[in-house]
Amino acid sequence: MKRLILIRLIKESFLFAYQAVIVNKLRTFLSLLGITIGIFAIISVFTMIDWMERSIRESISSMGDNAVYVTKWPWSFSPDLEWWNILKWPVPTIEEYEELKQKAVTAKSIAFLVQTNVTVEYRNNSAEDIGLVSATHDFDIVRNFDIEKGRYFSMFESNNGRNSAIIGAVLAERLFENINPVGKEITIRGRKLMVIGVFKKEGMGGFIDEGLDRTVLAPINFIRNIVNIRSDYLNPMIIVNAKPDISLPQLKDDLRMILRASRKIRPQDEDNFSLNQASLVQQMFQPVFAGINIGGWIIGGFSILVGGFGIANIMFVSVKERTNMIGIQKSLGAKNIFILQEFLYESILLSIAGGILGLFLVFCGTLIVNWKMDVTITLTAGNIMTGIVISSVIGIISGYAPAYSASRLDPVEAIGTTF
Repeated sequence: MKRLILIRLIKESFLFAYQAVIVNKLRTFLSLLGITIGIFAIISVFTMIDWMERSIRESISSMGDNAVYVTKWPWSFSPDLEWWNILKWPVPTIEEYEELKQKAVTAKSIAFLVQTNVTVEYRNNSAEDIGLVSATHDFDIVRNFDIEKGRYFSMFESNNGRNSAIIGAVLAERLFENINPVGKEITIRGRKLMVIGVFKKEGMGGFIDEGLDRTVLAPINFIRNIVNIRSDYLNPMIIVNAKPDISLPQLKDDLRMILRASRKIRPQDEDNFSLNQASLVQQMFQPVFAGINIGGWIIGGFSILVGGFGIANIMFVSVKERTNMIGIQKSLGAKNIFILQEFLYESILLSIAGGILGLFLVFCGTLIVNWKMDVTITLTAGNIMTGIVISSVIGIISGYAPAYSASRLDPVEAIGTTF
């Protein structure tokens, strides 16, 4: 019986809310606009942060979460380090890579690489600002990727510096359009390279970079004849993967001992190299995410506050317009709690309607951004529920005072009231 009364109450509240919307379209629209904008702002921020965090996790996964990166520059700065001292540090070298390969007993695989930007040409087509990555043979082990067409380098090609290359999917589309790139020759700084493979498109995993989509990968022993692999500008690094039963701290200790001995660093002196790991990237962005989150709550909060006042205003007007009806309901035996719930449900329904409209705008925005920028941003079920819950809470807070005032009306005075 109580369930039937509740269903009837919700139905009547919905009908009253619907009638109020139909009769006062402009007033209702302006009142719901604040809730719509607020939910749009907050859920848009949450959706973007979810995409950023997912992108970083995918980037970390491709980089290898069990890898240590030996570089000159640290990925996160310690208060004890001065950048002017780091400027004096030497970059990792191919000789140190060879030494680590021989002595690092905790390492599963090791690769040395350098990277720079170049212009790539094929016949009359060219692409500028393309990443040239040059690495030793184990690059396919320390960095996760798939090859869509062709193959990876053979050990002979890597060791002998053959003029072979694997190119990214976006670069392949730009240079070759509908032609299969495998077996074709591209030109980099006047040197010819034979394309033996094409990376599978990674998309703008996007938040950090475009992965390997706009990249040329070539053997280090070929590229070292074109560029100075000891140059600071090429950001030389050594990537080391730990063995399955070895933790990253153990791997770092092993690498640190070998590198300090190789560089003849005295026991009392600090390291002149950096041992980074992929998880540092996510830690670096946490303050950024927190700031964006707070900004979204502030912007959305003001809009929701305005929307809440708008809904409260609608409900007070609605109580005024239906004072006579309230008096009739109470004279027929309707209790105060029934009247309170009737108007409270109406307020919640109005607020949720504004929230759903805001969520719909967010969804449309994700479709547009995905189409324009070739990314994958999704409005998750969790964010949808968050938007609806926030809308419901605002509806309760905004509607309680008008609903309470309606429930306290005297039936005799209410019946005699004209509006």
